[in-house]
Amino acid sequence: MTLSRHELASHPFGTEIVIHEIVEQFSKQKAWEDKYRLLIQLAKKLPTLTEEEKQQTQEVQGCENRVWIGAILNEDDTFHFYGDSEGRVVKGLFAVLLACIEHKNAQQILDTDFDEIFNQTGLSGQLSESRQNGIQALISAVKNIAGEMTPAE
Repeated sequence: MTLSRHELASHPFGTEIVIHEIVEQFSKQKAWEDKYRLLIQLAKKLPTLTEEEKQQTQEVQGCENRVWIGAILNEDDTFHFYGDSEGRVVKGLFAVLLACIEHKNAQQILDTDFDEIFNQTGLSGQLSESRQNGIQALISAVKNIAGEMTPAE
């Protein structure tokens, strides 16, 4: 059974919660504990996927925690990405990523400087090497999905 976009993991990222607001919130926080709290708050706003929804996603390899990501190509050739993670911090980082890519087309996604966005939040310097590797694995998965799902011209 295939779920429709409206049934499948709708979330507020990229629509109600946009990346420039997230960057602004994080840049105001100087202490890691405050940034951590913001990540956890973002994670709570990302719906948990059901087992059925997880089956319609791919599991991202290279992350500390299990992470699932899925995408739907909209009629206007933009993407709806969704996903979940077992880890709260990773789920919060994923939410930041979703705010960058929701309702963007493949070229916009491929042109996004994700490293710069994470630098602007001040998170890059705070994350362990394994979490940084996990974020890079998520970014690679997003770019691969965008490239693979885009119809040929």
